[in-house]
Amino acid sequence: MKIALACDHAGFAIKQQVIEQLVTLGCDILDLGASEYDANDDYPDFAQRIAVAISSKQVTRGIILCGTGVGAVIAANKFKGVYACLCHDPYTAQQAVINNDLNLLCIGSMTIGKAVLDQVIHAFVTAQWGDIPRHARRLKMIQELEAKQFG
Repeated sequence: MKIALACDHAGFAIKQQVIEQLVTLGCDILDLGASEYDANDDYPDFAQRIAVAISSKQVTRGIILCGTGVGAVIAANKFKGVYACLCHDPYTAQQAVINNDLNLLCIGSMTIGKAVLDQVIHAFVTAQWGDIPRHARRLKMIQELEAKQFG
């Protein structure tokens, strides 16, 4: 699976741990920055990079790291075909993929522990869209809303 990874300054401290977990899981990583710590960088820039990579199908999924993850969710969900969610436990990460076709995991580096971080990444990467009829119907409804908004 090809996964895009991005972070701002607040997520930079946990980026290497995420890379190591993704490598362990056999993922091909597209690193979209930050490549060095910059206290003045902005999460919307990284959310845009990763959302474009997902919406253009350059990658299958993505992970973005920032302080709380909330701003990244808001920014990334402005892009058609991007389903971003803040997940700080493995159950939510797994169920968001299975039930909602989550393709962008957002993590707040200031609100998650290192052990749980590995579990969340594992759950996100290994879960597969369930294509359960009721969930497929709901996803189709979301896609219809997108079509109205984005054309």
